[in-house]
This record gives sequence, structure tokens and C-alpha cells, in this order.
Amino acid sequence: QVQLVESGGGLVQAGGSLRLSCAASGSIFRINVMGWYRQAPGKQRELVATICSGGSTRYADSVKGRFTISRDKTKNTVCLQMNSLKPEDTTVYYCTANLRSIATMWRDTDYWGQGTQVTVSS
Repeated sequence: QVQLVESGGGLVQAGGSLRLSCAASGSIFRINVMGWYRQAPGKQRELVATICSGGSTRYADSVKGRFTISRDKTKNTVCLQMNSLKPEDTTVYYCTANLRSIATMWRDTDYWGQGTQVTVSS
């Protein structure tokens, strides 16, 4: 069984910063990609940032220059440092990991956290 647990969401004023963290635990053989998505009510889930095992990163255009993703492979954690937050960043953020578990060694699977609310007031 694999779990992703997020922390760090909350309420912040526009221009402020928040740091989201996510820890993957369980019977993990290998994690390929970790990342963050967000989903506003009535909208599709959208990519925020991802980081591969080799360290390459990908960001949504809307967060480039403001958000930074990092990963600790030894601890199976991923963090998202969010600076210069805007009211339009308000939504639920989800951690995700594409990984191979010990229980299913023949395939890679996407796992998701439960989500953490980020609210930016104007």
C-alpha cells in the first residue's frame, strides 16, 4: 500500500509565500516523477509543477518564476515553494507520484494525495 500525505496549505495574503510538502510512504520500489496539480471547483485538474528522478522540472506558465519544486529522493518527499502568491492561485493542491510499488513490480502507477487547500486573499 502506498500513501501520499500533504501538508503546508493555508491562508496567506497576496504577495505572500507558502510551502507545500508531500511524503510518499509504503511499499515503494522506485519513484519516477513527483509533482503538484491543482483543481478549482468546476474545472479540470491542471499541472502546477513536476520533477523527475533525474532532477528535471516542468512548470505551468502561470507559476514560472514564482514557484519552485524540489525533491528529496532519500526521504521520498517533494516540496513546492510558492512565492508572490496571487488570489488566482487559490484552490486545492494535490501531490502526485508516478511510481513502482513492490506489490506491482510490473507496472508504474499514479498515486494522489488527499489535497490541501491554499487560499490567497487580496
